[in-house]
Amino acid sequence: MEIKRVGVVGAGQMGNGIAHVFALAGYEVLVTDINQDALNRGRATIEQNLERQVSREAITAEARDEALRRIGTTLALTDLGATDLVIEAATEREQVKQAIFDDLVPHLTPDTILTSNTSSISITRLAARTDRPEKFMGFHFMNPVPVMQLVELIRGIATDKPTFEACLGVVERLGKTASTSEDFPAFIVNRILMPMINEAIYTLYEGVGSVRSIDTSLRLGANHPMGPLELADFIGLDTCLAIMNVLHDGLADTKYRPCPLLTKYVEAGWLGRKTKRGFYDYTGEEPVPTR
Repeated sequence: MEIKRVGVVGAGQMGNGIAHVFALAGYEVLVTDINQDALNRGRATIEQNLERQVSREAITAEARDEALRRIGTTLALTDLGATDLVIEAATEREQVKQAIFDDLVPHLTPDTILTSNTSSISITRLAARTDRPEKFMGFHFMNPVPVMQLVELIRGIATDKPTFEACLGVVERLGKTASTSEDFPAFIVNRILMPMINEAIYTLYEGVGSVRSIDTSLRLGANHPMGPLELADFIGLDTCLAIMNVLHDGLADTKYRPCPLLTKYVEAGWLGRKTKRGFYDYTGEEPVPTR
């Protein structure tokens, strides 16, 4: 099927980035969220990021204006029913995602492809709760979406070939690269990345190194662009904990046990950059380690 209209559920960090790249690639995009403030913030972020691309001469001012004209917003989830492709980009909690699909599915056209941007949750299980498991896929973008080139495509056990090929065609039109993952906990990227971050937190927890020494070691010793604790703050510590719990529960291996310090930070509400405090304090001009 030809995909022209795309619905995005969630206007947060991932949702607004997904809307940005789809609109820039020529798709008509409709974004929904649970309150108008979230939609306004998402729209403002898209405008800022497009303007940054113009200033760097990555896109023209005309392309920016055209992309913005293609993006609509709505508070009514059911308005996404007329789209050709829906990408759910809500919080990384399975109950939240299931509730969204329960409300949305009765309003979809028979041909609409339904996808989730989940970074760890079973696609097969999410799909089984809908009326179209054969037209359901994992469509996992990396953060920040306008910058990162990879998209993980995850087929559930029932996903059919036309659905996969349609989504692969979309990734190509976006100018990104697809990697195909089987439907196992956390897929490829986070199956490898999150245990590394968790181990860095254990290294801090056990006093092997400080926040700064751990991040400096991985940046300069392994040539990583960001240290693992800095990256955890960027991703969100609540998201990191959720993915580690999916790995631990889904694979039943103690090597995926979340570090108690990660759990404690999340319990404290220290979630990283989005709350101005995590392994670093972001309230000043420069981030300062909190341990």
